[in-house]
Order: sequence, then C-alpha cells, then structure tokens
Amino acid sequence: MKVLQIATNIISKYLPIWIVLLSVIAYLAPELFIHIRGLTGAALGTIFLLMGLSLSTDKLIAIIKNPKFACIGVFLKWTLNIVVAIGIAYLFFRDEAEIATGIILSGTVPSGTSANIYTFMAGGEVALSITMATMDTFISPVLTPTLVQVFAGKLIPIAFWPLFLNIIYIVFLPLLAGLFIQWKWTKRVEVIKPYTSVLSQLALFIVILSVISSAQQSLQQNLSVLPLVFAAGVFQVCIPMVGGYIISKLLKVAEPNARAILFHTGICNTALAATLAMEHVSSLAAVPAVANMVINLTVGALAASLFENKFKISERDNRIAASE
Repeated sequence: MKVLQIATNIISKYLPIWIVLLSVIAYLAPELFIHIRGLTGAALGTIFLLMGLSLSTDKLIAIIKNPKFACIGVFLKWTLNIVVAIGIAYLFFRDEAEIATGIILSGTVPSGTSANIYTFMAGGEVALSITMATMDTFISPVLTPTLVQVFAGKLIPIAFWPLFLNIIYIVFLPLLAGLFIQWKWTKRVEVIKPYTSVLSQLALFIVILSVISSAQQSLQQNLSVLPLVFAAGVFQVCIPMVGGYIISKLLKVAEPNARAILFHTGICNTALAATLAMEHVSSLAAVPAVANMVINLTVGALAASLFENKFKISERDNRIAASE
C-alpha cells in the first residue's frame, strides 16, 4: 500500500511533466500506440465514471440547496470560453476552417477533470468544482453540438445528432452510472474513492497517447502554424481563467469558491474536444485541442502551485466560504 501511495503522489505531483513527456513520446513514436487508439472514448468514459463515483453527496446536496456559486461558475465558463474561442477563431484562423473549428470546439466542451485536481491543490472548494463539472457534463450534450453547429457550421458542415449522441455515450451515461454505483454500493465504493483521482489521470494518459499519436501526421504537416496555434491556446486558457477569477472577486465570492471558479473557467476537457474533432471533423481540427490540452494542464499546474505555496487560504476565508 505504501508503494502504491508513493506512485500515486508521483503521478499527481508531476502531472504536467508526465503530460508533456507522454505528448512528446506519442509524437515521436506514434506507431507504438496504434493498438490503443480505439480506447480513447472508453478512457474518457472511465474518467466521467470515476467522477460520478467520487462525488461527495453531502456537500453536493449543500451546494444544490444553495446553487448560487455553481451557477456563477457555469455561466462564466460558458460565456467567457465561447466569446474567447469564437474571437480567436474568426480573427486569426478565418482562412483555416478546420483549425478554426477545432478552436471553437475546444471552447465549447465541459470543464476538464484536472480542474478538480488543481482546485484541491490550490485550496479551493472541491465540492463546488465537482458540482460545476457535473452541471457542465449534463448540459454539454445539448450546448456543445448546438454551439459548434451555430458558430462553426458556416466553416465546415457538422452533423448535430452524431455529435450529440457521442457526448451522451462518452460523458452523460458514464457519469450517471458512477452516481448510481455510488448510491447502490456505497460501502464498496468507499474503498475505491481514494484512488479515483490517480485512476482518472492514468485514463487521461491513455487519451493523450491516443489523441496525439492519431494527430501526429497532421501536427507534422502543419508545423508552420503550430506556433500561432499554441499562442492562441495560451490566450484561450488564460483569458477565461483570469476573467473568471476577477469577476468572482468583484461579485464578492469567497476565496475558496473563487479559486474553484478560476480553474473551472480556464480548463476545458480538450481531450474530449480532440476526440470529437477527429471523429466528426478531421485530424487537423484536433490540433488546436491537443495544443490546448497541453497548455491548460501546464498553466493550471503553475497556478495551483502558486496558490498552494505563495497564497494559502486562511481559516477565516474557509469559514466565510462555509457560511455562504
């Protein structure tokens, strides 16, 4: 058990390094991962299943009874990300339809599971983070295909129903299954709960290896545009992240809740976006999502580390958050 705990800590603590390392390996040797490319959807579904298993029902009920901050976070995520994504796509990639579609898709998917991890590291309210992610997951089957159809449909024709059903299978059903299993077999799930975070990260590793190895040819063929795509990704992550935090503070949201909203607005599930892009648009459309995935994990880790080491939350802030 001690060895397992050490391994878990190493994976969690150095998550951004693992992400970058695995990304480089998948790019340099894509042929090694041909056999796992078909596991992308299953790995993503596993992440959402584990999210359902790890939800704290007591805190979830408390937030449901007072959903103000969850609604603020979800509203900011879906407005800031959409505005920034559409602005970047139309300003810088109007003549690159597939890349523009990938950027829009990257801004119209649910929040990333790493947002929950980074919220915990930063001392934010994890129950709020998970609640917002759950709300995202329930509304994204409608919002994601609709927004992509409306704003990217003019660039590349995208079928609504296949995209909608894909999100239902990958996101909605696994999350509901996790909640049902937790309700039906509560005591057995308690044994698994301490490991849901690291299991999610391992599933994410499979997604990264699969996505990047699948998109390797497109990445290699479009090396000339990658600097601009990565620069766009930095703006696409940082503007919503900073904006979500500032607006939260202006609305007098307590610091733990504001930090949860910061990661929720800045980190989208771009692994899902890359999967959807490859299945419904093209491998080139997945390039912005792959770039965004690396960026949001790295920036998120840096922000969480900064909060954890330089700006620890006081007991007073925690009491304020608990009383709101």
